[in-house]
Amino acid sequence: MEKLEDFEEGFESSTVSSLDHGAVDDDHDHDHEHDQSTTLNSTLSGRSFAYYRTNSETSAFSEPLTDDLNSCSSETQSPVCWPASGRSPYRPALSRFGVKKLTHSFETEEDKLESHEPMDLELEMMKERFAKLLLGEDMSGSGKGVSTAVTISNAITNLYASMFGQHQKLEPLHPEKKMMWKREMNCLLSVCDYIVEFIPTSHSLQNGKPMEVMSSRPRADIYINLPALKKLDALLLEILDSFKETEFWYVEQGNMSGNSRSGSFRKIPLPQRKDEKWWLPIPCVSPEGLSEKARKHLRQKRDSANQIHKAAMAINSSILAEMEIPHTYITSLPKCGRTSVGDTIYRYMTSGGKFSPDHLLDCLNISSEHEALELADRVEASMYTWRRKACASYSKSSWEKVKQHVAETERVDKNVVLAERADSLLFSLKQRYPELSQTTLDTSKIQYNMDVGQAILESYSRVLEGLAFNIVAWIDDVLYEDKSMRNQES
Repeated sequence: MEKLEDFEEGFESSTVSSLDHGAVDDDHDHDHEHDQSTTLNSTLSGRSFAYYRTNSETSAFSEPLTDDLNSCSSETQSPVCWPASGRSPYRPALSRFGVKKLTHSFETEEDKLESHEPMDLELEMMKERFAKLLLGEDMSGSGKGVSTAVTISNAITNLYASMFGQHQKLEPLHPEKKMMWKREMNCLLSVCDYIVEFIPTSHSLQNGKPMEVMSSRPRADIYINLPALKKLDALLLEILDSFKETEFWYVEQGNMSGNSRSGSFRKIPLPQRKDEKWWLPIPCVSPEGLSEKARKHLRQKRDSANQIHKAAMAINSSILAEMEIPHTYITSLPKCGRTSVGDTIYRYMTSGGKFSPDHLLDCLNISSEHEALELADRVEASMYTWRRKACASYSKSSWEKVKQHVAETERVDKNVVLAERADSLLFSLKQRYPELSQTTLDTSKIQYNMDVGQAILESYSRVLEGLAFNIVAWIDDVLYEDKSMRNQES
């Protein structure tokens, strides 16, 4: 907390009093300092969400903030400075933020207005985002908005789209965007400071007698995954920062001639992803290709980004697996699993002999990711249909209890066998297509999720997964261009 010193009479006291009932006494002598505790609450929200493995739809969630000497923005502070009462119990996260001191005792009236303007703009932005959170993004106020969990998930998704949506090259993120990304993510993640669980801990009294008391700590999933995601976030930004000086450059589509640094007008080979990502700028290298040092650097960063992508995907998959299955998805399941999965796959799954999901996928001849996603949806739906039938047969409340009961009794149940085979087929399909978009069940879980902690972890891991995937793809484009140039020389 910081003091607000030397308040002038021209300060907008009405704005402060609307947020903090402890008003500043204007009748005191101007040479007397007033100490007023301030706390900050930061809540951000967005409108739309797109649950893709490697993409986020761009939306205007986060606008650039004014970076002024008199504003209270910094890399580690909140994008807003919200004076409020000192009675807020939320100390851990709010202590991160502060308000700049106003120490100019001899300011003119014009200077006062200029110094307070950035704070007022950020305050209005804060009010808007706080209102969106309370209203659930329903501006009509009729109570038809989405849950808090979905609102925060949308905010993280849209913030990523605003900061990285137009970043399509191997180059450092713009300093202003980088600062805003860190600052606003810090605000959104601060919610996790108050999602806690109670655990027994042992304390010794003065007489040496041990006593067990309950103490709080971050919830287990947040305690494990959030620090890991923050580390992955920092590593991805470091990878982009490592491409400040490069031996390659980019040209836009349609501007291929006359943009080569060497002045060569030879035909530049196009990246392999041209048809899929035609809007991306094309990387170019000199006719001699990249140096061995630059090529080694690219490979190292590609390996790092690829490992980050796998780690983020693993966290995202684990969080989605823990989310509750929405009732709307259960009611939409077909009554018969065979109808969903199709006759061809069903006959193979029920045939005698050892079941091989990889052999089945080879026989299906999947030609595109769209077909793979459609197959994943059908297999997943049939899997839960067979699981539900097995639970009903054994009067068990969960699938894990059914499997345990079948293992103990050594019985062979057709629904249990089909559900397990469908699960292994779905796992092999996702392994073969790691960049596959999220299935219908995954999107339903995100849309109807009510757990704020899970919403933050899922959306944060999803956007980091997308950024890591993009970095790997950009590096592949440059390496492909380098290989093509060297082949032309030979």
